[in-house]
Amino acid sequence: MKGRRTVLGVAILLALWALAAAALRMPALPGPLPVTYEFLRGLLGPLGRHLLASAARVFASIVLAGLVAIPAGLLLGQSRFADRLFSPLIYLLHPIPKVVFLPIVLVLLGVGDLAKIVLIALVLVFQILVVVRDAAANLPKALVDSVRSLGASHVALLRFVYLPACLPSVLTGLKLGASTAVAVLFFAESFATRAGLGYYIFVDSWGRLAYTEMYAGVLAMSLLGLLLYSLFEWLERRLCPYLYLH
Repeated sequence: MKGRRTVLGVAILLALWALAAAALRMPALPGPLPVTYEFLRGLLGPLGRHLLASAARVFASIVLAGLVAIPAGLLLGQSRFADRLFSPLIYLLHPIPKVVFLPIVLVLLGVGDLAKIVLIALVLVFQILVVVRDAAANLPKALVDSVRSLGASHVALLRFVYLPACLPSVLTGLKLGASTAVAVLFFAESFATRAGLGYYIFVDSWGRLAYTEMYAGVLAMSLLGLLLYSLFEWLERRLCPYLYLH
C-alpha cells in the first residue's frame, strides 16, 4: 500500500511539473523528460562524481553525529544527575540555528571536508540526542529496577536495557536527521569547494544558467535524501519488526 502511494505521489508530481513546464515555456523550467535524461547522462560524468562526494560527506556526518549523540542521549536519560547538569546547556544551544557557527568551524578546521562534516554533524547531534534522551528517561522504572536488582552495572543497563528499548527512537532520530543533513549539506557545499551537489547546483550549473543540469542536480540531491531515509526505515524494519505487526 505504501509503495502504491509513493508511486502515485511521484506520478502526480511529474504530471504537475510537465504541465507547468508546458504552460510557462521558460528556459528556467525544463520539463521532467530532459531533466531525467540529463540526470542519467550526468551520472556517468560530473554529476556522478559530485553525488559521490556529497554522499561521502553526509554519511560521515551522520556517523559522527550518531557516535556522539546516541551514547550521550542514553547516558542523560539514565542519569538524573547528568541530565540536570547538562540540560541547561542543551536547552540553550538546541534552538540556535547551528549554521551561525559556520565562521567558527571554518576558523578552527579550515575550509576542507572536515569543516563541512562537522557543521552537518553539529546540526544533527542535538536532534538525535534530545529524542534518545527523552526515550531513555521515559522507560518504565519497574523495568530498570528489576534488571538492576539482578546486579546489572550501569554499562550493562545501557547495553541490555536502554539501548534495545530506545532503538526505535534512535532510528527515528536518524530518519528525521537525514533530510536535515541533506539540507545543511547543500548550504555547506555552496562555498569553498569544487566538489559536491551543492557546488554543482548553485555555483556551477546556476552560475552558467545551465538550468537542465541544475534541475538534474536538484533531482540527485532529492534522491540522496530519499535513499538515506529509506535506509534508516529499512534498518527499522529489520531491527524493530514488532513496530510493523499491525
